[in-house]
Amino acid sequence: MEAVIWGMPAVNFDRMLQAAIANGAKPNQVVYWSRPVNALNQTLTPNPDTIYLNPFYDTRAGPVVLEIPPADEAGVIVGSVDNAWQNALEDVGPAGADKGKGAKYLITPPRYTEQPPAGYIVLPSDTYQGFVILRSNFKSRSDADMAAAVEYGKRIKIHPLGANPENTVYVDVYDKPFDATIPYDWRFFESLHRFIQVEPWLTRDKVMIDQLQSIGIEKGKPFNPDGKTKSNLDEAAREARAEIDMRYAELFDPPYFSGTRWAVPASPPVVEGMGTGFADPNDYPVAERAVSYAMGYFSAKHLGAGQFYLMSFQDPAGRQFNGQNTYRLTVPPNAPVSQYWSATAYDRQTHALIRGTSHSSRASNSPDMQPNADGSVDIFFGPQAPAGKESNWVPTNGRDFEVLFRFYGPEKPIFEKTWALPDIERVSAQ
Repeated sequence: MEAVIWGMPAVNFDRMLQAAIANGAKPNQVVYWSRPVNALNQTLTPNPDTIYLNPFYDTRAGPVVLEIPPADEAGVIVGSVDNAWQNALEDVGPAGADKGKGAKYLITPPRYTEQPPAGYIVLPSDTYQGFVILRSNFKSRSDADMAAAVEYGKRIKIHPLGANPENTVYVDVYDKPFDATIPYDWRFFESLHRFIQVEPWLTRDKVMIDQLQSIGIEKGKPFNPDGKTKSNLDEAAREARAEIDMRYAELFDPPYFSGTRWAVPASPPVVEGMGTGFADPNDYPVAERAVSYAMGYFSAKHLGAGQFYLMSFQDPAGRQFNGQNTYRLTVPPNAPVSQYWSATAYDRQTHALIRGTSHSSRASNSPDMQPNADGSVDIFFGPQAPAGKESNWVPTNGRDFEVLFRFYGPEKPIFEKTWALPDIERVSAQ
């Protein structure tokens, strides 16, 4: 159980990397989705209202260069560079180190001692592997605007130091199975073993070396559990999942907006620690970190600078969202964002997009959304659209769900709480 809780962000990363490899990608290439992701993308709580570009870096052969284009009329790239533990090395884009001017970032491997060349923003990584989560936002959902966002995104380059940036390889995985959900069985430990073979032990984690050896995970040795051991590992993973789910519910007390069911889907110690590499010598919130990486991926260096997130899974009465019922979220007018907002439904059990749905979200950049007379917007969640509200509806396919509300380009009223989201209310029950 302790291995599952401690290793959650590592296995989360490895699951994404293996899904990329299964789709023909290699490290130091740009994995991208040529249209907004659909439910074949089974990463944890992805955003279906943007164009994703996700390079996976590998510095075992030496430093890797990431080139981010400047923001201009053609587009803007926002995102973060994370190591394999998903600790943020830096943010990129207008809210990042390049301030929207574009830059060449140099990701260096652990214990790198050479003098980096001039002209780079140097990002020392304490893991050999990692990934970059980048979003190329489109102006509308027209085919032309989405194609333009993809084309702008392909100005991103990734390559070994000294290689030709024009040789960057782009691998389109749109509409292909990309399963990075967490396996709560013996396969979790198989993934963790794969991670341990590549990455160096961090000082903060060395206490786990003996514990992992006791269940057959050891650097330099194969992982070959027999049938009885697999059964024990299956049971441990299930028990860890139950504990993580219990702690998930605890995140919502106290709520972000007083009297509501909305909360930031990560505790303050985790938000701070993931951005600083857990620099506080007296704090290492491993269990709380497991909660966050059981339901999502990536961390930002400065949460709130370029994006902000709130999660809800209960109605005002404290009842969990039932996918057989219909619910309504009324987004107040004048949402304080400089880019856009979105509300996305995820499967409560897997924290991925609900399989088999035609779409998973509604956003302020959805062209057919019907606003109310006062400028507010009603979004409905349920198995069927209310009459006349198809354009404002998010299908649930009968699955119990949770909702993540995203603010891109968040502004002061969110943090000062002078603008607030009301609860998602049940309007009909089956």
